Amino acid sequence: MAARGRTSRVLTRRVDGAVSSRVPDELIVEEPMSIRLDGTLVATTMRTPGDDFDLAVGFCVAEGILSGAPVKGVRYCGEGAAVESAFNDVTVETGGFAPEPTPRLGPASSSCGLCGSVAIDELSERLEPLEVEPFDLEFLAGLTDRIGADHPLFGTTGAVHAAVAFDRSGEPIVVREDIGRHNAVDKVVGRLHLDGLLPATGLGLWVSGRASFEIAQKAWAAGFAALVAVSAPSALAVETARAAGFQLAGFARGRRLNLYTED
Repeated sequence: MAARGRTSRVLTRRVDGAVSSRVPDELIVEEPMSIRLDGTLVATTMRTPGDDFDLAVGFCVAEGILSGAPVKGVRYCGEGAAVESAFNDVTVETGGFAPEPTPRLGPASSSCGLCGSVAIDELSERLEPLEVEPFDLEFLAGLTDRIGADHPLFGTTGAVHAAVAFDRSGEPIVVREDIGRHNAVDKVVGRLHLDGLLPATGLGLWVSGRASFEIAQKAWAAGFAALVAVSAPSALAVETARAAGFQLAGFARGRRLNLYTED
């Protein structure tokens, strides 16, 4: 996959009290990307370029539109060469084994994606409750200190979210960053799927922001045993986690957290 610039340098005026100066600043790049399944457009999302194949596959996994069909390939597409579409059009190929998807009308926003578009009862129709072993709570409470710092794009721009798949030793398995929370999670899920590591029943998912319903449904679709958020969950995310059977923790900072799911 082609390497792309993820930041752009601009001049900004920095004001510090009475002192004003012109300085360069690194800003995160945000571009639209079309996602296709076997050539049919299923979504358009605003994302940070990079790990685009992971993003496209993860979206298809989380939305359940693969329906168990194997991914035979992922490629940049469009009417011409990939460079003509500025590497902003990706298709996931199953050789026609996935059911023909319903074309999606309208974009998926990088701030909230498809939040609220799928109800819990609809999720329950396609996803079974998980049989997973819970993580030790003291282990989860210290997780942010262990894995929450190594995010180079955030360190450079201060404008992205991170998602991390971690194992039971606290080792990060996949780390992804994106301007959209849901994109960062999709990139993690897509990489795990392509590496043959789904369902992720032995892994947890850490996210740098809040845990919305959409993040919770993606964690359920991927089979994670736990979802740990630095900020708060929504009420619907808590309902989703309880229906799915995975742990959901919020406000995971320092050695503290709030656990919203109990045995």
